[in-house]
Order: sequence, then structure tokens, then C-alpha cells
Amino acid sequence: MQFYFIRHGQSENNLLLDLTGAEKGRSEDPPLSSKGQRQAEILAEFLKQTNPAAAKSHDEQNLAGFGITHLYCSLMVRAVATGAIIAPALGLPLVAWQDLHERGGIYLDDAPTGARVGQPGKNRAYFERNFPMLVLPKSLGEAGWWNRGYEEWAETRNRAERFYRELMQRHGSTADRVAVISHGDFYTALLRVIFKIERDDCWFHLNNAAITRIDFDERGITVAYMNRVDYLPRELVT
Repeated sequence: MQFYFIRHGQSENNLLLDLTGAEKGRSEDPPLSSKGQRQAEILAEFLKQTNPAAAKSHDEQNLAGFGITHLYCSLMVRAVATGAIIAPALGLPLVAWQDLHERGGIYLDDAPTGARVGQPGKNRAYFERNFPMLVLPKSLGEAGWWNRGYEEWAETRNRAERFYRELMQRHGSTADRVAVISHGDFYTALLRVIFKIERDDCWFHLNNAAITRIDFDERGITVAYMNRVDYLPRELVT
């Protein structure tokens, strides 16, 4: 399996943090910014490019193309919106995988107390209305997909372990090329799990719309590249 971890395009919350250095006024589930939308469009074009003349036995830089066979995303709006641009470019269904969501879940900060208060998350009607191409989990109803408190780091690691087990069960022994559209903190949590890193102070940076490729085969685990944004114009790197 070739595994591609892709971070969503810049969100309105990312833009807010870039502009103000703070999260005051953040949305619990932000859409893409205009720059994030453009990042996703360029990413889609990059992922669909093919160059058969560059094909060789080992193509660690995807010079011949990506040939992605499966596309998953979290249920957070910024990831779904990114995937909704990529999926038609690749001719693939966009399949929601709830465990790909960002650390913390859906929450807002309570101004008087500073407490992080869980919010419902988008429901089935919202996704069917705004992203009709998204393949939703059968369990998603009208109450929203989150409806719980803030997720702490220990819970995030447990979720990353669960996702990794299921990923390997679905695709680990295959030649599938699997792309997931997810989030920055979950990226760190997942890499800590894959590489058995116990340190809580080990972080992996991931730019908006960046790609990381990890190969799983009979030889073991090979990192082809991480945090790849060379396909973006310089002014769109965030």
C-alpha cells in the first residue's frame, strides 16, 4: 500500500491565526478560506497528472503520477470541502471516515470560563445538501456527528491507533494507493503511532494541502517524503 496523508486547505480558522496570532473568534467547524480553496484546486490538478514516460520500478517522487485508488476524508467541513474538489478530478468517490477528525473534535471556547465546550457537528442533512457526493457513514443521523466533550491528547492517540489498525486491515496487504484528507494534530498523533514514538514532545509539522507519502510492503515501512508543497506557488504556501 502507498499511503498519502494530505492536510486540508487553509481554513478560516487558520487564516484567523495567521492574521491575529490568536484564536479569538474561531469557528467550531470552519470552511476553507479563499486561499484554501485555491490550494485544493491546484492540489487536485497535481494529483491527477500522469506521465507514463516517467514510469519505473521505484517512483518515490510520483513522477509518473499518483494513481490514487481510494480517497477518504474526515467529517470536518474543511476536509470535506478539500476532498470535494479532489474527488471529481480523480474520478473517485469521497468516503467519510470519522476517525480522521482533528484533535479536540468540534468545540468552542466559553468566554467567561475558558472551558472548551463540545458542539454537535454537522448532521446528515447538512452534508447531503452541501456535499451530495460524500459517502456518509450509516450511523450519521440528524443530531450531528460529534455531540461530546473536548477530546484530550490521550484520546487522540487511542483514535489514531484505532484508525491505523483499520487502515491496515482494509488496505495494508494490497497494492492500493490510499489518500486521506485530515488535519495537522492528527498527523502528529498518527505518525507517533506508526513509528512507535512515546514522547509527547515530538511533533511533525504539516502545511495546508501538504502531502506525506508512506509505503507499506513486505520490506516494511518506507517514508518517501513528508510535508510536500513543492507543487504550490510560493504565495500559496501556508
